Amino acid sequence: FFSGNRSSKTFKPKKNIPEGSHQYELLKHAEATLGSGNLRQAVVLPEGEDLNEWIAVNTVDFFNQINMLYGTITEFCTEISCSVMSAGPRYEYHWADGTNIKKPIKCSAPKYIDYLMTWVQDQLDDETLFPSKIGVPFPKNFMSVAKTILKRLFRVYAHIYHQHFDSVMQLQEEAHLNTSFKHFIFFVQEFNLIDRRELAPLQDLIEKLGSKDR
Repeated sequence: FFSGNRSSKTFKPKKNIPEGSHQYELLKHAEATLGSGNLRQAVVLPEGEDLNEWIAVNTVDFFNQINMLYGTITEFCTEISCSVMSAGPRYEYHWADGTNIKKPIKCSAPKYIDYLMTWVQDQLDDETLFPSKIGVPFPKNFMSVAKTILKRLFRVYAHIYHQHFDSVMQLQEEAHLNTSFKHFIFFVQEFNLIDRRELAPLQDLIEKLGSKDR
């Protein structure tokens, strides 16, 4: 997806899937189908594969993509320019992770996204939630954790589109952003992973992306 040296600037360290693992093979499969340009096809569960594993691999991939996309615009997303975490005037997000911060707090977008990406990173690094070893089963609550991660990652896309699209265009990153977001949306739609209400801030865009592809 990303070319040029600026794209090496990620917001958080990239999460690597170990080479030689089955998940790595799945990621390669996903990249190959993506390369064919048919995003609807690229999100479909490959035959004979485990749904949890497919969702895990793609969740890591979306984390890495958003990491890069947000990394390119961090200098424009400041305590001053984005004193609240919003996606347009009608949607404002307050942070809570249920463990360290139980009661939702109002914070600036950079602070919120830092909390969010750190939280996602902690989930992805937790071997009991995201087992990287073959044969280690996924926990019973895996699907609900994955849904929460994807719901929160969506908010970073929503913030970038609503508050920073001008910067994205100046950096000529809009094709990357659109392809990444379209892939993300097709994926969550395919497996029904994010509640429609949560997608409301970008509903128009989602419909536009979907209609081009029917």
